[in-house]
Amino acid sequence: MSDTQVKKQESLEAYLTERRGQRRLLMPYVTAGVCPDWLELVDAVIDAGADAIEIGIPFSDPAIDGTTIQEATVVALEAGMTPARCLTELSQRQFGVPLIAMTHYNLVYRYGHERFADDLVAAGGWGTILPDLPMEHGADWTAIAAERGIENVLLAAPVTSDARLQRVADESGGFVYVVSTMGTTGARAGVDDAATVLATRVKSMTNKPAVVGFGISNGETAVTAAKAADGVIIASALMRRILEGQSVEEAASLVAEVRAALDEAYPAG
Repeated sequence: MSDTQVKKQESLEAYLTERRGQRRLLMPYVTAGVCPDWLELVDAVIDAGADAIEIGIPFSDPAIDGTTIQEATVVALEAGMTPARCLTELSQRQFGVPLIAMTHYNLVYRYGHERFADDLVAAGGWGTILPDLPMEHGADWTAIAAERGIENVLLAAPVTSDARLQRVADESGGFVYVVSTMGTTGARAGVDDAATVLATRVKSMTNKPAVVGFGISNGETAVTAAKAADGVIIASALMRRILEGQSVEEAASLVAEVRAALDEAYPAG
């Protein structure tokens, strides 16, 4: 377990902005309950060089998840994972980086905005990613979240118009989630130029960190994706290792590999 818990004395955006001045950001994703020792996995990927962690709260009807995250979700749900259990288990540990809940708005709505926000803060949460909550309909949640210091991250896709992208950049909390390609989540052999183009567009509109997700599978794809961005998210490739029966340490070695590749390609300063 991490010896210290990061002190929430600043916003997620400020924290990540400071960190990106030192290195490319790395945000692994862990499905809550994907394995019995999933909390140890969170600790392990932090030790491997994560700057923040996305915690996937399982939902039975995912909107953008590919086959690997869907499989991880089924495993977690069959093991009895629920939103309340996820947040309770997280609250009993201390972690050295911010946690960001990635789930579906249906769960937040049913949980109750205020209750979910309070429990997320108690669990060490700094933000949320709710892909199925359009910004046009998110005011109720974002207002309550903001009162508790929780920032709601918005996603930008390659086909997003300039006008809408500017609004996403303005209204996103913490960072802008740059979707590298059209489609669902999942590790891919390569990351195409769409990620670079979109990250460049985002960074021309805001100073918030632009972090690329979808398709990051190893150090090579991470370096490519981070060319014009401030960092990357690695999800399906990490969860695939767990689903294949690898140990926490073996799975976390992927994060260490990506961390080393990013640091070599983009040294500080």
